[in-house]
Amino acid sequence: METLLEQQRRYHEERERLEESMVRENMTKKSSNRDQINSDHRLKILLDRYVECTENLLELYEDKDGARKAEVDAMSGPNEFSEFYARLKNIKEFYRRHPNEISIPMAVEFDELFKLRDNPNEINLVDFTDEEGYGKFLDLNHCFEKYLNLKGVDKIDYLSYLSLFDQLFDMPKDRKLNADYVRYLETLLDYLQDYCSRVKPLLSLQTLMEKVLVDFDKQWESGSFPGWPKEAGSALTHSGAHLDLSAFTSVEELASLGLDRLKSALIALGLKCGGTLDERAQRLWQTKGKSVEEIDPSLFAKTSKGKAGKSKDTERQKETAILEAQIYKLSEILSEQRQATKENVQRKQARTAGERQESDEEVSESESEEETETDVIYNPKNLPLGWDGKPIPYWLYKLHGLNITYTCEICGNATYKGPKAFQRHFAEWRHAHGMRCLGIPNTAHFANVTQIEDALALWQKLKEEKHKEKFQASNEEEYEDTQGNVVNKKTYEDLKRQGLL
Repeated sequence: METLLEQQRRYHEERERLEESMVRENMTKKSSNRDQINSDHRLKILLDRYVECTENLLELYEDKDGARKAEVDAMSGPNEFSEFYARLKNIKEFYRRHPNEISIPMAVEFDELFKLRDNPNEINLVDFTDEEGYGKFLDLNHCFEKYLNLKGVDKIDYLSYLSLFDQLFDMPKDRKLNADYVRYLETLLDYLQDYCSRVKPLLSLQTLMEKVLVDFDKQWESGSFPGWPKEAGSALTHSGAHLDLSAFTSVEELASLGLDRLKSALIALGLKCGGTLDERAQRLWQTKGKSVEEIDPSLFAKTSKGKAGKSKDTERQKETAILEAQIYKLSEILSEQRQATKENVQRKQARTAGERQESDEEVSESESEEETETDVIYNPKNLPLGWDGKPIPYWLYKLHGLNITYTCEICGNATYKGPKAFQRHFAEWRHAHGMRCLGIPNTAHFANVTQIEDALALWQKLKEEKHKEKFQASNEEEYEDTQGNVVNKKTYEDLKRQGLL
């Protein structure tokens, strides 16, 4: 039997080896998404084992039953040699009963773990569906079907659903108060939690959800949680009555409204609506300035929910809102996978059935080849990358004129590859900022002008032409002399000074 001190030594050794394994795991280069996810799951296993060893070690050091202290006292007391020979006898007796028992050192176990990590086989530490692409995309088809079966929702396609599934605050409040909507939220939340635990195993969902609940309680109390505005405190506003009692100063003024008007106001509040005119007015007057909880329960009708019903509804609404808050947080964490899913769905919709089948086969082949691929892509001509992350063909590179480089001095000698990018940059912020620094408006007159000197010369020419077109009184204003001759202002003034008029 293993002694307590030997157990402590073994736990310490295992902790040190686990630390070394986690450091090696973090330093190992991951060449694909599959490698990253498998590495995170290996780290999760090592971390859980490390925590377990630490808890066991702490329990041994606390020594609540005193067994460790008794063992130390027996080894350090006056009879230490008798204790030594007694333990030696037990060891010999153990190996006599188990002659073929071989104790494997802990180092051998961890060496095997290192070999398994350095030479990974086709072993997946976690299961994903085909649609999920081993953690690259979300598979919300089941949730999408449940969403379409909800009453009162707009019928949308799957791509639109990927953009809107976390915008629960846009749904009217009255549509949320049914069991189908709650079941849909539970299904969506279960999937997001399960997917997040598979893609991000090192993320503590329990700690995350506890923080979400703390933030939710603050928002719920203040009435700022999206989609669930806080209801007003007065009885009239809470129940949606159409009679404002603040405009009345006495019961007699209420009674002047008549039996029918008082009855409708009482029904709106869920109160008893029978009795004479004075009784109805007195009953309604007692609700002025009070909340639903402050109203006397005896005033409520038997069919009304009263305090208990209101409290139960509020609790049910809060439970539904908690599910929404958790979905908001998880969708925020999985935003990268969500965007990748939308792009993947768009690509699939743009292909024919045959192309989709070929693409699926290519994906399965590429996933098997990802294990041997490196991050360095062979790209000697420095070609731009396409949608698949690989360099575009050279013929396409030359077709779009990307081998031609344009330099714009106004943009600070910035370079643009291809005529399309060059033409587009004239309307972008960099060129507009350069023109503004030169004091020149960025108009169509300066299209294709990239040199500062040319731009200034053209601007000066435009200003001169504009000045010539400007109205000049001395040349264009006309006068008539005494003989009826029409001359301009300058000639008229010269003749007048000479006394010829």
